[in-house]
Formats: sequence, C-alpha cells, structure tokens
Amino acid sequence: MVELFEQERREEARLSSKGNQLKWKKDGYWYKADYTGYEGLAEYMVSYLLNFSSLERREYVLYETEEIRYGQQNYTGCRSRDFLTDSSGKPDGKRQMITLERLFYQNYGESLYQSIFRIRDYGNRLKFLVEQTERMTGLTYFGIYMSKLLTIDAVFLNEDRHTHNIAVLWDGQDEYDYCPLFDQGAALLADTVMDYPLGQDVIEQMSRAEAKTFCRSFDEQLDAAQDLYGEAVSFSYGEREIRQLLEADTVYPEEIKQRVYTILLQQRRKYQYMFA
Repeated sequence: MVELFEQERREEARLSSKGNQLKWKKDGYWYKADYTGYEGLAEYMVSYLLNFSSLERREYVLYETEEIRYGQQNYTGCRSRDFLTDSSGKPDGKRQMITLERLFYQNYGESLYQSIFRIRDYGNRLKFLVEQTERMTGLTYFGIYMSKLLTIDAVFLNEDRHTHNIAVLWDGQDEYDYCPLFDQGAALLADTVMDYPLGQDVIEQMSRAEAKTFCRSFDEQLDAAQDLYGEAVSFSYGEREIRQLLEADTVYPEEIKQRVYTILLQQRRKYQYMFA
C-alpha cells in the first residue's frame, strides 16, 4: 500500500465522461483511485496483455494495480510511470502531452469533437481527425496510430475514448511525436456503480457496451479504421496468460477477476482473426 498526501494530488482538465478520478503524482509515478468500479484492474490487464501483441513496448503505458491510502480512506486503483519524466523521475523538460481536442482548439478556435460529429459518415469522421492531426503536427502515419487505438478499444471494450484522451507529444515549439497509448480504465465493463453492476449476466452486459469516439459501435469504428488504414495490431495471448495475470494481482477480489476473465475470453473468441 502506498500512502499519498494532499500536496501530491493533481487536478486535470481531461475529464472522463463519467467524472474525474482522484489522481496523484509522486516520485515520477501517476496514481489513480478507482471511481466507479475496478478501473485499476482494467488498466493493469489491458496494458499487460498488450505485452502479448505486435505493439512495441514504447507504444503503450504499463499499469500496476495498487492499494492507496489517502486521508482516512483506503482505495484500490493503479499506478503508472510518468512518460514525461526521465529514468530518475525528473521532468523531461523537452516535451509535454497535448490532447487532440486542445490542439485543434488552439489551431482553429473550435471543438474537434463537435467538428467530427458534424460529419455523417463514420469513416469520414475518422479520416477528418487523421488528416487534421497530420496537418497540425506533421506526423505522417497517424491513421495507423488510430487503427491501433480503435482496435485495442474494441478488443477490450474501452467505452471512454474521446478527443480529450487521444494525444500527441509536443516540444512546445514545432516538433511533435506519437504519445504512448494510455487510459484504459473504462475497459472490461469496469463501471460496476452506474452501468454494469456485479451479479448480473456479464454476456448480456457486454452486448450493451458502447464506443464513443466516432459512433456507438465498436465494430463499425474498427471496420472503418481497418478499411482506411489496415489491420494494425495482432495478439498472441490466451487463457493461460489471462489467468496468470489475474493470479498475480493481490488487490482485487476473486468475483471481479472471474468477471474479467469471462469478458477477455469472450472478446478473444469474437476477434479470433486477430490472434495468432
């Protein structure tokens, strides 16, 4: 368990569609407390399963589950190394993260999210976001980056991907780079408070999960991305790897782990063509 204090708490402008988690920064790590369920376990499982994918390690943030003591309360949650710091935990100073929403507003004075949803066709919404981002940043393969992101969101049912948590790295002047993939806390039906209570039929609940990036359907988003930019990610994990990761966690109860196990196996079957 890690004990955190008020001076380490951080308020962020990037809000989830379901509110804002308690967050802290300490010794080069970000800590997040669970807000609506088991977000920390979702972050941990998704990031560690990406170790069994075609992505390079630098392309995504790795999360660990964590027990957090803050004030008089204990929380479950997760921690991740701040990718804007060097190996000693000190700020890099050469780059910062900027969301696509903020970048678009700085360039055009209007909301990227609202601009996207003025376009009727889902594929054209994605194409618009990619072309605008490449125009603003000079990055040349942002379509492939988005295909990777939307693939991961579909496989793991991440319901909270929006223009405030798609980002690039910026040196404060003219140079941009790709940002590691982050923020999977709304994956795996982690919201047990509002949308997906424990004790109900998880298969039925999975059928109600909705995307938020370009439309409500994960599959339609994924089809549009793969049609435009190709199949960008493949996976190689199975039942054994899922079980090993769940058994290695010491924070979350068995009921939640069994639920996550069921979801992951169902999604693996659904997207079998992506798995070696």
